[in-house]
Amino acid sequence: MTTTSGASGSSRIPIAVLISGNGSNLQSLVDAQEALESYEIVVVISDRPDVQGLDRAHDADIASEVVDWNLFESRVSFSDAICDVAERHGARGLVLAGFMRILSSNAINRFTDAIINVHPSLLPAFPGAHAVENALAYGVATTGITVHFVDEQVDHGPIISQESVMVRPDDDAASLHSRIQHVEHRLLPLAVAAFAQGNLTVDGRHVRWGTSTPETEKR
Repeated sequence: MTTTSGASGSSRIPIAVLISGNGSNLQSLVDAQEALESYEIVVVISDRPDVQGLDRAHDADIASEVVDWNLFESRVSFSDAICDVAERHGARGLVLAGFMRILSSNAINRFTDAIINVHPSLLPAFPGAHAVENALAYGVATTGITVHFVDEQVDHGPIISQESVMVRPDDDAASLHSRIQHVEHRLLPLAVAAFAQGNLTVDGRHVRWGTSTPETEKR
């Protein structure tokens, strides 16, 4: 089945950004939304209270809510609560920006082809929460970042864009992750903008870009 994600037209598409920590990717989305003129962050949702990302939302005058993972009995009820908050604010897409929880299939069904995640490796290599450390342990010369749609498997959905990052001989997890984040902060807003403009077509495991072109294809 072929579906087109996002929407065409001049109005901005409302999105919810999900976070678990300091929110550096959230900040990149906030900083880019005026220039890209295609999406509007209507709410920031955190699975934890008292994280820096909530302060970033406050500073940007964006609504924020905490859906505390620890208050739910199951991943299903937690995911439903996340979707309820997003829908209450009018969001038409979810962006996982350093969000460290796995959403259940009910969230995938409620936001079909409308949940975007950024992951610090070139998927399918090194899925999971320790991608940077695992890449270093394996001894790869190149890793990178992947922006992809979320499906029911972990770090598995259709790939929107990727960019490689060289691993230096003296890299540790902190230095490599810092350079990976620099790329994330550029690629994620471009992918979200393309989604919002209706320029991403999902066909099985493949994502086709429409009238816009990913940054990596321009070089």
